[in-house]
Amino acid sequence: MRRVGSVFALVAVALIASVSATVPATAAPSDGEVTVFRTELQPLTTYENPAGCQTLPVGAHVLVNRTDKPVRVYRDPFCLTPSLTVQPGYGTHVPPDTGSFSA
Repeated sequence: MRRVGSVFALVAVALIASVSATVPATAAPSDGEVTVFRTELQPLTTYENPAGCQTLPVGAHVLVNRTDKPVRVYRDPFCLTPSLTVQPGYGTHVPPDTGSFSA
């Protein structure tokens, strides 16, 4: 029984270490802005000096990266799924079900 407890503890420590190693650090804010277009009837949504994970507005259609760093666009609202990278000075069409971006 004692050996099972030791093995369980070792596995738990290894799991915690591997998860903490994959969690990204909080990024410094980007200088500039990310602008999101939805429709002609709605004003642009602007994120000044964005940092970390930002949820996109419902109906986002185009994202423009006017910062000094690449921006990653995700399909989920938590920046967890595979992403598309948008370089500074570029933009991209955003699929209707896109949920977030990180700078």
